[in-house]
Amino acid sequence: MLLHAVHHIAVICSDYARSKAFYTDVLQLRIIREVYREERDSWKLDLALGDQYIIELFSFPDPPPRVSRPEACGLRHLAFSVTDIEAAVTVLNNRGITTEMIRIDPHTGQRFTFFADPDGLPLELYEVRPVK
Repeated sequence: MLLHAVHHIAVICSDYARSKAFYTDVLQLRIIREVYREERDSWKLDLALGDQYIIELFSFPDPPPRVSRPEACGLRHLAFSVTDIEAAVTVLNNRGITTEMIRIDPHTGQRFTFFADPDGLPLELYEVRPVK
């Protein structure tokens, strides 16, 4: 197979400090490196979930707003797997993040919910229970 895995996801934010706090303090992704690219007037923050490099967070001067709703072409959302969705929702809610109702995927029977990053990027929690 030509492809092996997803290497990372790039996210452009409108307010770097606010988004950095969201992804590191609220979601508790670990900072791998942070670089200011003077020639682009842009920050680049590399983040990991556990030991896996997952997100590049970028800032650029005056990025255009993201088209999100109604359903637009392009990235629809970013999903994170969790083993206990109710516990994860409680943690997010206690950190001031609003989540939607927990729903059930009619095809897999798994539970999921959505919330948003500071720029309105849809993020999903998708419950994957360990196999017994």
